[in-house]
Amino acid sequence: MKDFAKIGSKIVCIGRNYAKHAAELGNQVPTEPFYFIKPNTCFLEDGGDILFHDITTNLHHELELGVVIGKRMSKVPKDQVMEYVAGYSVTIDVTCRDLQVKCKAERIPWSISKSLDTHCAVGEFIPAEKLQHNDVEMVLTVNGEEKQHVNTREMLFDVPTLLEYVNRYITLLPGDLVQTGTPEGVGPMNKGDVVKVSIPGVSEATFNVV
Repeated sequence: MKDFAKIGSKIVCIGRNYAKHAAELGNQVPTEPFYFIKPNTCFLEDGGDILFHDITTNLHHELELGVVIGKRMSKVPKDQVMEYVAGYSVTIDVTCRDLQVKCKAERIPWSISKSLDTHCAVGEFIPAEKLQHNDVEMVLTVNGEEKQHVNTREMLFDVPTLLEYVNRYITLLPGDLVQTGTPEGVGPMNKGDVVKVSIPGVSEATFNVV
């Protein structure tokens, strides 16, 4: 499944899964998971260029643990969902924050703020046996300055809870990616920036904003 970014049919993104992130954007902490979907044209692999599309003026990084699905899953119960996980990736949910704010204010769907080309930057595939999903340290830097640093222990809903919720309603296919939410510290990226994400000692990926 190392080529998940080439074969995945979709990216399912969990919103507000860290309490401090919900607070920093003035949102309520959810009582159950919720998600939105990015198309697979968002995938961008390590070393690629994150496009600063001219439709936005405020492009943000959101560090997230990505869960790579290994086999077709639909209505799989919580106690079995981890059997369907092939592995993980350290990822960035790239967000056009100004468009998101505008859409929310107008009470219209904000897909455009999340679904532009190259706006799901992913690191290498990490086999499931190499990580404990509930104890993963992740770091994001911009031009060498740390912006986000978290352990997945802080998630409101853990990976099995998220997968059970998502696959209750939509079928997940091999190569699909589930992004599990971002911690506090989201912020702007500008043209010329070098953005790095890592799981220290395990995986690192670098992207250029152009």
